Amino acid sequence: MANPTRTRPPGPPGNGAGGTVYRGRTVTPRRNWKLISLIAGAAVLVLLLGVGGYAAARVAGLNGNLKRTDPFAGLSSDRPHKTVDGAINMLLVGDDNADGSRGYQGVSGQRTDAIVLLHVPASHDKAYLISIPRDTYVFVPKAKNGEGGYKTKINAAYSYGGAPLLIQTVEGFTDVKIDHLMVVGFQGFKTMTDALGGVDVTVAKTTTDPRSKRTFTKGVNHLDGTAALDYVRQRYGLPGSDFDRQKRLQVFLKALLAKATSSGTLTDPGKLNAFLDAATKSVTVDNDFSLVDMAFQFKGLRGKDVTFVTMPNVGSVTMNGVSYVKSDKEKAASLFKAVNNDTMAQWVQSNKTNNADSGN
Repeated sequence: MANPTRTRPPGPPGNGAGGTVYRGRTVTPRRNWKLISLIAGAAVLVLLLGVGGYAAARVAGLNGNLKRTDPFAGLSSDRPHKTVDGAINMLLVGDDNADGSRGYQGVSGQRTDAIVLLHVPASHDKAYLISIPRDTYVFVPKAKNGEGGYKTKINAAYSYGGAPLLIQTVEGFTDVKIDHLMVVGFQGFKTMTDALGGVDVTVAKTTTDPRSKRTFTKGVNHLDGTAALDYVRQRYGLPGSDFDRQKRLQVFLKALLAKATSSGTLTDPGKLNAFLDAATKSVTVDNDFSLVDMAFQFKGLRGKDVTFVTMPNVGSVTMNGVSYVKSDKEKAASLFKAVNNDTMAQWVQSNKTNNADSGN
């Protein structure tokens, strides 16, 4: 069994400039692509919930594109109880191998650096995307392979035991019952973005990405699929590093949602079909998830109805030479209590969210 006192944290490797040594191998991380995939998955989910005028037969066909899994099999009976009928809590996960690709060369195991809780209230008129930082310090239950049973980074749960262990970990940390799961691969991302004709984002300050050598100028930047990858992948050269990158991801998602649900997209069958086909072919969902039901229940939902929230935290702390994100226990507890009580609208009124219109 892994030793919880070792200096390198258990679970997926971190991101170094030239790759990371992990279990004796040097790996090249692509964790940002997984985050991008999650953005695309969230965008298509909200779009699908909002295309009430879309032909029922077409939605049923898209439902057939989705790959299926049973992440709830084998979970213990002591899961959190659902407190409000009609509300939906869905876990969105970015997986570097969800579509058969391998983001970490030569390293086995599933890996995610993108964990988002999507909450749709019983009124079905809003959606809240709650990001849980990948380095959040939590208790990860013991997996069948003997890993876990101690506190570490939350993304280690997915590496140790896949979606079931991640669901168990998130439910234990938040006390929120997960109703559905969506796992998103990254291969379809560029196709999805290009199918929309690209998206516009506003940059607060001109920056150059040292890796891609691409410069993003202050003001509005039009991004095709390739440029969008570079925009949301950039970490170095940003004052807040990962936290600024997370803000960029949310800014991009906001722009993508706006474009995906704009009249120009919804009234263009070719553009809409291309986007939805690419998106649904890149995701895996639980066996009970139905696009037909979702599209009918949430037919009025649009991009403007989505609020972005990052789990309250006190920032990064270093323990035994390892950097973790520590939650702000009191504020985080109030957030997840609001999810359970279906009072997110009130919580948002009293707390800062991430609905920014520009990123560094």
